[in-house]
Order: sequence, then structure tokens, then C-alpha cells
Amino acid sequence: MHVFQPFPLEELEFNPFKTIGQDWGLVSAGTKEAANTMTISWGGVGVLWGKNVAFIFIRDSRFTKEFIDKTDFFSVSFMGANYRDALNYCGSHSGRDCDKVTEAGLTWNYKHSIPFIDEGDFILLCNKMAAVKITKDSFLLPEIEKWYQDGDMHTMYVGEIIDILAR
Repeated sequence: MHVFQPFPLEELEFNPFKTIGQDWGLVSAGTKEAANTMTISWGGVGVLWGKNVAFIFIRDSRFTKEFIDKTDFFSVSFMGANYRDALNYCGSHSGRDCDKVTEAGLTWNYKHSIPFIDEGDFILLCNKMAAVKITKDSFLLPEIEKWYQDGDMHTMYVGEIIDILAR
């Protein structure tokens, strides 16, 4: 297990367009007994309801959704470029069918009983505040529908960032 230090939110220098949209992250949820992770490239960070938050999007079909729906917390782990193969693996394999964390060469770690990926460079630990189902009738632009031709919709999860860990 790696040693992580608490990291003050005020010192976080973070480009969400690059870090989330291009470099990707792993969202994890569950317990020490059972957890799952998946690759994300949609989401963001900001301030909402007077809290510092992260928001992520998970499709209905994803196994990780079952874990995030059952628990009050989730994490987002951001990795170095040397973990791109692991991120690809976690984004293309289901935890229903395999132990994808082990098979991707990754390791579980926990803080406040929240699962996260030990190989991450920095981790957001989040207390789930809202789960908002995305529906087609909420689209204001018709081109959004191209992302949902198969009907596999997203839920947006908003979580208060309760801790940031860094190497």
C-alpha cells in the first residue's frame, strides 16, 4: 500500500478538461467486502449547494452503478500516464465477469471505509449528495440523443469532496 497525504483543497491545481476528459479516472464504490471500479471521462468539479463537489456520470448498465447506489460514498482516482492500459482495461471489462482491479494490475485501498485505487496519484473521496437520472426529455439540443441510441442512460452523481489524498 502506498502512503497518501491529506491534500488541502485550496492547493489543488486541476485542469478538469485534461484530467477527466483526456487522462480519465476511476470511480469506485462499495465496501471492504465488495467493491467495483470503472473508468470515467465525463464529470467535473466545482461548488454546488455551498459545498466543494465532484460530479460523475454512470450508465444504467454499469456494474459500478449497483455499488454507488447502495452506499453513501464514492471515490475518483486519477492515475499517471503509465496506467493507461489499466484504465482501458477497467473501461472495457465488467466486474460482473472478472476481478478487473487485479487483472488490470491495480490494488484496492480504503480511507473512511471508502474504496479507492492505491496506484492513483490523487484521489477525491466523496459523500454522495444527489443522484439525478438523465432523461431524453431533458435534452435541449437534439444532437445529445446520439449518445443514447441504445437507451442506456446516465445518472449524474454529485458528491461533496470530503477528503483529497495525494502522494
